Amino acid sequence: MIIRRSNERGYADHGWLRSFHTFSFANYVDRNHMGFRALRVINEDRVAGGHGFGAHPHRNMEIISYVLDGEMEHKDNMGNGEVMRPGDVQRMSAGTGVLHSEFNHSKENELHFLQIWIEPKQLGIKPSYEQKAFPSAERQGQWRLVASEEGRDGSVSINQDVNLYAGLFSAGEQATAPPSRYAWLHVVNGEMEVNGETLSTGDAAAFQPDEAINLTGKEAGEVLLFDLA
Repeated sequence: MIIRRSNERGYADHGWLRSFHTFSFANYVDRNHMGFRALRVINEDRVAGGHGFGAHPHRNMEIISYVLDGEMEHKDNMGNGEVMRPGDVQRMSAGTGVLHSEFNHSKENELHFLQIWIEPKQLGIKPSYEQKAFPSAERQGQWRLVASEEGRDGSVSINQDVNLYAGLFSAGEQATAPPSRYAWLHVVNGEMEVNGETLSTGDAAAFQPDEAINLTGKEAGEVLLFDLA
């Protein structure tokens, strides 16, 4: 297990946007942290009320948005217009090209979300969009599959051989991760004991194939787990 601490991440403060970068992104360049397998970006963004990202293009990237607090308004040139709330998972396959915007739906309250980029399995596919809600009851004390290549078990589908799980764990709750190839674990919030090490909000850890991942909640929180080829 190789740990990536929260305070080691890149950071950018644009006033209306404060962002932590787990991997190299924009002006944050770290050749030792360019990504992990197909996982390329995990940005933890906080967007002030009334602000957001205006229309901008993407190509050949699988983009997952995961709202932690507040409401995010999404629009794109495929005709989609949605508002995301905590527990919602949005997947956008940029493929041959898509134009989209993301704004804080509230004029007053802060928006807090994760934006995740995954390199695609196939290039040049037709752009597409999908959004689903995963109630906290489905994630409490267990690993809930929220994204997969085949869209299994009600997860959103993704153009890559990746399984993304989300779990909510209270203090004292224990969980063994599903069997994985390479794995990346990201503590969204709270404090967890993972294989005997304490991981707190924003901390992450990388695992080799078939390495056991045993987790116990120390303080109630949320965790994402990526199973990667």
